[in-house]
Amino acid sequence: MNYKDFYSESIQNAEGFWKEQAKELAWNRFPTEILNTALNGANQWFPDGELNMSYLCIDRHIEAGYGDQVAIYYDSPVTDTKAQITYLQLGVEVSKLAGGLRKLGLQKGDTAIIYMPMIPQAVYAMLACARLGVIHSVVFGGFAPHELAIRIDDCKPKAIITASNGIEVQKIIPYKPFVDEAITLASHKPERVVIFDRKLGVHIPQRDYDVDYDTLVRGSESVSPMQVLSTHPLYILYTSGTTGTPKGIVRDTGGYATALKASMKYVYGVEEGDVYWAASDVGWVVGHSYIVYAPLLNRNTTVLFEGKPIKTPDASTFWRVISEYGVKVMFTAPTAIRAIKKEDPNGLLLKKYDLSCLEYQFLAGERCDVATLEWTQEKLGVPVIDHWWQTESGWPMLANMVGVELQTVKPGSAGFPVFGYDIQIIGEDGNPCGVNEEGYVLAKLPLPPGCLLDVWNNPQRFFSGYLEKFSGYYFSGDGGYKDEEGYVYITGRVDDIINVAGHRLSTAEMEEIVASHSAIAECAVFGIHCDLKGQKPLGLAVLKSGTDISPEDLQKEVIRDVRREIGAVASFKQLLVVNRLPKTRSGKILRKLLRNIADKSEYPIPSTIDDVAIVDEIRQAYISNNIGILKQQAI
Repeated sequence: MNYKDFYSESIQNAEGFWKEQAKELAWNRFPTEILNTALNGANQWFPDGELNMSYLCIDRHIEAGYGDQVAIYYDSPVTDTKAQITYLQLGVEVSKLAGGLRKLGLQKGDTAIIYMPMIPQAVYAMLACARLGVIHSVVFGGFAPHELAIRIDDCKPKAIITASNGIEVQKIIPYKPFVDEAITLASHKPERVVIFDRKLGVHIPQRDYDVDYDTLVRGSESVSPMQVLSTHPLYILYTSGTTGTPKGIVRDTGGYATALKASMKYVYGVEEGDVYWAASDVGWVVGHSYIVYAPLLNRNTTVLFEGKPIKTPDASTFWRVISEYGVKVMFTAPTAIRAIKKEDPNGLLLKKYDLSCLEYQFLAGERCDVATLEWTQEKLGVPVIDHWWQTESGWPMLANMVGVELQTVKPGSAGFPVFGYDIQIIGEDGNPCGVNEEGYVLAKLPLPPGCLLDVWNNPQRFFSGYLEKFSGYYFSGDGGYKDEEGYVYITGRVDDIINVAGHRLSTAEMEEIVASHSAIAECAVFGIHCDLKGQKPLGLAVLKSGTDISPEDLQKEVIRDVRREIGAVASFKQLLVVNRLPKTRSGKILRKLLRNIADKSEYPIPSTIDDVAIVDEIRQAYISNNIGILKQQAI
């Protein structure tokens, strides 16, 4: 099997290709119709098929004799806790919790919010909802009450399932007060709040709507999986927003399961029984797809990790987990690798562990700079695969598909289009771009199974946001180009393009150059207002530990590098050294926030920010260096 033939078959004979992939699942009723189109323009895959996701992830494997296989390795360095959960144990926990939820009145078509940290009960809750046909919406644990309230009002859950607290390194974050405040703020009032007490000494305020998780499970009976249509929503996942109504991505069941199962084999090269680790959080799309559903569908052992790449206890944590559990394939974000690289630039901690089990290291979640990829590849000695996808797609759109044919890794590229995705680079005029010519990254319709079905309660937003700009195409919102060999390069969100004196320039390209400097651990380059040229680029950089270079010398060297690679037209003239960069809790650098702090007196602070205190740190750095509108406040 080679990539070219495999991919061509998926595009030229899409319905036949996906019908074969669907046969890998255990359907209660195999679909007679493979594809149709909904009124909102979305694709509906296997619309008359019936199945249940919880059955596919648990019962199917138990029935096949794999009940004693470990389904989940739970590893929590922040609580010094480890556990092994077999498929049999997982089945008991999920079916009993599903019975408890049913006793509370939840039934197929209802919605439930899951607001939990990275603990096994979060996975149980997701699968219990799926077992009943209840549509779950996982909200990242620790989200502010206001943001939780917005999601409550949008999806109107019958119940919220939460925990006593989460833990950020050494800081305990009580969750129940957040939930109570969110319910007070929301117009919609959930009927019940199910609370799992982690017994870490956290006070849990009591309300009339409270239900103790353990009591509920002990007093319930196991329930069998409820069959649902393939198009039945499995979950709603809200993309990070700042104000107003959030965008709830709706995922179906049958198409999603089919795509995930195929992706494990063909994209990640993972066979049934292997250990797979996606170092993310269940609150994000990576957690939904590759901590929970895909590994369990594929009868893998998944790692549920409650910790950080550094400080829990140090920068060797990831390598310990890989070695201890025999991880074959790992998936994390470049920002996690950059954090490790900053603390341990020579990779000395990595040498403490036997990592011979690891065959592939995947990176995604943000654009991976060349320096980070090459460092990772050098230290691990295995192929490091940068790939690209979105919350909306639910699974990879671009990758080096190691399960089909491992291609040469080109640092900076996210690889080739994944089977099912007809990825094209289109210019503003609607015409295809030439080789190495940057344009919009689009996917020709129909999208393959597993992609978003709709925006919850807002089909017009679905159409205007994704289908309207280019008729017949899905608009990704990202820019990119293809090289002469067909490798695709993602340059960033289309709003990362700045206009400097009439020249359209990519800040992503500049950032790549800045990141390649040997003293820099991570950086961000973005455009800010300029009275003379309209916009100008500004760079912020975090230095590697132990680096001995003055900010002035670093700035001179980076300016020289940018001019050499792009030219003086880039107008890159300022680089600030800072202690840290503002990020979301999933590790994405908040470049728009950095730009807004420079350009606007008032701006929203994203609800996903990891630490709001950093906003003032950046403001002070701008004031000290006469940046943007804050230069008026400089002394």
